[in-house]
Amino acid sequence: MVDAIARLTAALAGRYRVEREIGTGGMATVYLAQDQKHDRKVALKVLKPELAAVLGAERFVVEIKTTAALQHPHILPLFDSGTADGFLYYVMPFIDGETLRSKLDRETQLGVDEAVRLATDVASALHYAHTHGVIHRDIKPENILLHDGRALVADFGIALAVSAAAGGRMTETGLSLGTPHYMSPEQATAEKDISARSDVYSLASVLYEMLAGQPPHLGGSAQQIIMKIIAEPVEAVSRYRKTVPPNVAAAVAKSLEKLPADRFESAKAFADALANPLFMAAGTVAAVSAGVPRRIFALTAAVAVLALAVAVWGWLRPAPEDGVSRSSIVLWRARFPNIVASGSLLSEVQAAISPDGSSIVFSDSAADRVELRRKRRHESGSEPIAGTVGGHAPFFSPDGAWIGYFTDDGRLRKVPTAGGGSVDLVRDANRTYLTGAWLDDGTIVYVDSASNISQVSSDGGRARIIAPLDSIGGRTVATMSPLPDSRGVLFTTCLANCVSESSVAVLDLRTNRVRVLVEAASGAWYAPAGVLLYTLVGGGLYAVGLDLDALQIVGGAVSVVEGVSPADFVLSRSGAVLYSTGSNARSANLVWVTRNGSVEDIDAGWRADFNYPALSPDGGMIAVSVADQTTQLWVRRSDGSRQKLTLDGTPHWRPSWSADGRAIAFVGVPVGGGNDASDMEAFVVPADGSGTPRPLLGQPRTWEVEYSRDGRWLLDRTDNAAQTISEIHARRLDGDTARRDIVGGRGGHRQPAVSPDSRWLAYVSTESGRYEVYLRSFPDGSLRRLVSQGGGLEPRWAASGRELFYKSGGMLMAVEVPAGPSLSPGVARPLFPVGRFRAAQNRPQYDVAPDGQRFLMIQDGDGDAKQELIYAENWFQELRAKMKVK
Repeated sequence: MVDAIARLTAALAGRYRVEREIGTGGMATVYLAQDQKHDRKVALKVLKPELAAVLGAERFVVEIKTTAALQHPHILPLFDSGTADGFLYYVMPFIDGETLRSKLDRETQLGVDEAVRLATDVASALHYAHTHGVIHRDIKPENILLHDGRALVADFGIALAVSAAAGGRMTETGLSLGTPHYMSPEQATAEKDISARSDVYSLASVLYEMLAGQPPHLGGSAQQIIMKIIAEPVEAVSRYRKTVPPNVAAAVAKSLEKLPADRFESAKAFADALANPLFMAAGTVAAVSAGVPRRIFALTAAVAVLALAVAVWGWLRPAPEDGVSRSSIVLWRARFPNIVASGSLLSEVQAAISPDGSSIVFSDSAADRVELRRKRRHESGSEPIAGTVGGHAPFFSPDGAWIGYFTDDGRLRKVPTAGGGSVDLVRDANRTYLTGAWLDDGTIVYVDSASNISQVSSDGGRARIIAPLDSIGGRTVATMSPLPDSRGVLFTTCLANCVSESSVAVLDLRTNRVRVLVEAASGAWYAPAGVLLYTLVGGGLYAVGLDLDALQIVGGAVSVVEGVSPADFVLSRSGAVLYSTGSNARSANLVWVTRNGSVEDIDAGWRADFNYPALSPDGGMIAVSVADQTTQLWVRRSDGSRQKLTLDGTPHWRPSWSADGRAIAFVGVPVGGGNDASDMEAFVVPADGSGTPRPLLGQPRTWEVEYSRDGRWLLDRTDNAAQTISEIHARRLDGDTARRDIVGGRGGHRQPAVSPDSRWLAYVSTESGRYEVYLRSFPDGSLRRLVSQGGGLEPRWAASGRELFYKSGGMLMAVEVPAGPSLSPGVARPLFPVGRFRAAQNRPQYDVAPDGQRFLMIQDGDGDAKQELIYAENWFQELRAKMKVK
């Protein structure tokens, strides 16, 4: 990218000075540049090289001139265009705001009035352009900029200019015009003559998303989306948003008709209908009918045949009366790539199937917040469940009328499945291990804030402890599922590393005693006629007989589904199941993220289950934990080479570099120590791999260790068995090396970060009842300030010591810390959303480059990657057949 900027700057010398890349799209890369002639900031858009290679430069410049004459308050004007050193470019004003896409990513749905106002602005721009003979062809949230409350349409006519310049040779570029979600049916079928009504369709699709929180059609691939645009009716927007006025819903429906002739004749007519409360369309979006042209029928037939050969996106048919039915579906859009997701893979089961198998409820990100969403059998998309922001780990009541779930701030809540307000049941649930089971007797079993197994009535009231932490050996309870008739609760239990070490146990509710059923297993579910289902730590779903009266294993285990990831399995009473297969490791990549949120791969050839990255003091090397069979410490050097620094079979993670960059401190389990949390200690290893790890503190239950940047201090954090009480300690590396208590007392204290000059300590504490970031003078603690407001985690310092970063509300925040003896941090300001990057409560999951302008982060999957899951109904038939095979 640096070479491209340098070459571009040289090519445009004397005209534009390129400063940095600010975005990229399907056709062009966008740079922030300085217009040297007019002394102003501009957005310089450079066509992709593969596209420029096909287009004739002279023809493109001629075609794009037709858009330069457009002058309208809601159209972003075209300043300049041209060619230089093989680059084809055009120049527009730089708008210091955000795109509609960014706003939707953050908020998911907009207020009805705001959405209609923005759509009306765009419609006004479209009507003006259409009367001047210009059709946009690529209306989408990414091309709508927001500035001072107004909508500005960008790239007006660019798609037309590119298409005309290509002379019908667009297929040679490997690129396509238009974004699938917002394409009109005539664009999707590659019609040559595109009218203004195509733009009306695209604008209606954008308005639909602003109101419903999703485009009219969703799919697992571009081909599936196009198929639906051509052949499938659109659900009324009011189905997803009951507060949408009838005239707005009717106007959207008319604009989304398959036939252009059935839509509004102009963008102005669409805007007029949005403003007219008496408007009612003659009909609504309907299924493909006899009026659809034969060419659409032909293509529909072709894609229908294709659809029979591939997995269907979503399950769009009634439950079969007999026989096992399987389909492939997509639930998660970005943030939670697995059924089970969190710092440890077993602590938050993020999906539940209703008892009758008719719907799935799951937790997903929405504009960098988390909420519950519901996907019904007959619907291709999902809808948010009102009032569940911050919701995780859903589970159904036995009759399916209620959904229980947990929140970020430690509450156990329930919400009616049919819709309605959420109700608090418990306010002291565990904030790390979120799991519950709704029993047939109307009670709910869950893990409380002290890691005890507790029970509460689903009607509310006083909770009681039924299995104290010590009764389960001080082990973590990671997942739960009920046994019939309230006989007991199956659960996963683990110690230090739930990813590589866990067991399946049962809590007998007659005696409140715990018994381990299967070692080296995770996740447990009960199937009718006395069957225990579980996954092994190494993968695969197994079944074994379970005596419900004695709560003991009967007979030998049978392999049921090969390759099921540990705990990636969900079961309903009806025999519907949801699972994923493949590697246990969560694929991720290390990335640089700029202060404006731009992302760049660091090592595209290295994808693994990364955690806790740390930069060397000079910023040239990266230490990071990599989970495979166990978690080990790796280092990536400035030349791109990689080396594993820990080689034994016990877990090691959470690295911290020494001030001179020669050593790396970390925490782990000694060889032969198993995975018991009490064995966790701090170690140090040479960064060049020339030696083996050696003990650093000799202190048990050490979960974090941190060198100060000036080389004067070493900090550590120790926890009790349940990780509910955490304390921060420090010792000098020279002189008086006695270990000192720094932060302790009420609440858990973690994630210590010392300023580069060792004057201030940033850390996270739960003393207020939730995670917040605090600053205090170091090491005496005489001065103390609350930094975050409304929650905060993962503090990290800039190398200058004048700026502190942390995460809050789905954003990376920055706050100035002025020099001087007083502790007076400034007002925190958001930099960019962090929902697609890994986060943790135990240790920061990112680091700050020495220049303070980039951040080392871990991006799950491919950023916007979606994970396919297998959904099967009547699965118990298959299970019974498997159980007969010994």
